Amino acid sequence: MTKLLSPAPPSAVRAGRLRPVTDRGRRTGLSRLRLLAWPAYLTAFVWFLATQGMAFANDVVFLWLIGALLTAAIHSGHGRRGFLLVLRDWIPVMAVVWAYSLLRGYGAHTPWAPHWLPQLRADEVLGFGETWTVRLQHALYTPGSPHWYDYLATTVYLSHFLVVFVLLAVLWRRAHDRFRQLLACYFTLTFAGFATYLLYPADPPWLVGQEGNMPGLHRVVWETISAVGLPQADSLLENGSQFANDVAAMPSLHSAYPAMLLFFFWPTAKPWLRAVLVAYPLAMAFTLVYGAEHFIVDILAGWTYAAVVVFGLRWLRNRRTDRVALAADLARCDPTP
Repeated sequence: MTKLLSPAPPSAVRAGRLRPVTDRGRRTGLSRLRLLAWPAYLTAFVWFLATQGMAFANDVVFLWLIGALLTAAIHSGHGRRGFLLVLRDWIPVMAVVWAYSLLRGYGAHTPWAPHWLPQLRADEVLGFGETWTVRLQHALYTPGSPHWYDYLATTVYLSHFLVVFVLLAVLWRRAHDRFRQLLACYFTLTFAGFATYLLYPADPPWLVGQEGNMPGLHRVVWETISAVGLPQADSLLENGSQFANDVAAMPSLHSAYPAMLLFFFWPTAKPWLRAVLVAYPLAMAFTLVYGAEHFIVDILAGWTYAAVVVFGLRWLRNRRTDRVALAADLARCDPTP
């Protein structure tokens, strides 16, 4: 972790970035304490897990991520400047995500009824008369006795709450421009999904089954977590909280974020990483369908949203770069003294 969160070899000093530590900085008594930064952080983290259990609420995840970045700043000897840069870039991010979470909860109370029949009919066509959720659960799931693949599916599902934020933290330390680009994709995709939830509230398969409109289904992830007896399981899915929105199924942001990472990192990724980038959205899609969290069309919509956002923002960024380059060329060619 220390290696991932350490600054990349600097090519040029830029405003707003952490600068290399000098020998003079290392000689101060305060900077010698940096060796205790990571042990103290990890001790606090282990204590939290032991006493509070695993909590995946956005605010908790962000607090621990910000703590890791502050710890990395101390360990690297950047001191107060590192603190200020972390707070400058991450507190606004946390505020925006928390605001979205709150708005998402309010979005559950739209004046029009949630939709479910179009998604169900589309999935029945894709499943040749029966949804793949029903097929998979009948073939694979044993209520009360989770299999190894149920635990794997639960892990994939819960990664939704961590992976994007961890990658943002790594990019913040290693490639700040890429951090800003991925953050723009994340915010745009998230609020595009929220706007759709308001205009087209949609029931997930488990809720459609619960209301008697398709065979009864199991929430595999939820039941696996309960079977394990994981502390604070309610907080993992935000059940019963002000942030909960059971009709935020179209598009599936659980599927959209892995697709966003695929499209974002693909141009510069090595072959082995491209394999991971492809496998992650497919594993998440299987988990969502098998676990009755989303219809297949919700997932396809999530992939479409991700493609439009990533490629759209990339096109806008390239167009702006071309305009700036053209303006610079014209300025150089201008004969006016």
